[in-house]
Amino acid sequence: MSTSFERPVRVRFSHCDPAGIVYFPQYLVMTNVLVEDWFNEGLRIDYAHMIARRRIGLPIVKLDCEFSRPSQMGETILLTLEVRTIGRSSVGIEIHGHCNGETRFRSKQVLVFMSFDSGKSIDIPVDIASALAAYAPSPSSIEAHR
Repeated sequence: MSTSFERPVRVRFSHCDPAGIVYFPQYLVMTNVLVEDWFNEGLRIDYAHMIARRRIGLPIVKLDCEFSRPSQMGETILLTLEVRTIGRSSVGIEIHGHCNGETRFRSKQVLVFMSFDSGKSIDIPVDIASALAAYAPSPSSIEAHR
């Protein structure tokens, strides 16, 4: 079963550059917030607890972005997160930003679970792997990558 996690985001003044459109790094801030919300609400894994108490990080190790059309202050962008791959220690996600039926941006990311103590990648913890299963792509697209 493949499912997605969605969240509308209102474009604010603080997201925009002097031209009045979203300054492209702000899309990455939006996607980071989306991932945190997905953990808290979609996966039911307390993200703050994972970071601060369990000392498990989730850095982006691969990033590909396409910016199709500008977004302006006052618009609402619908962000949609889908899991593309699940590996031993990583998860590949794709995030689309849409507004009024138009794609505004797309981001493909590979996130790796890591120990803050060792600074190295770790296997996806069992409870997180179990929660990720609800968002897993079809079995043929799951790949073991780091």
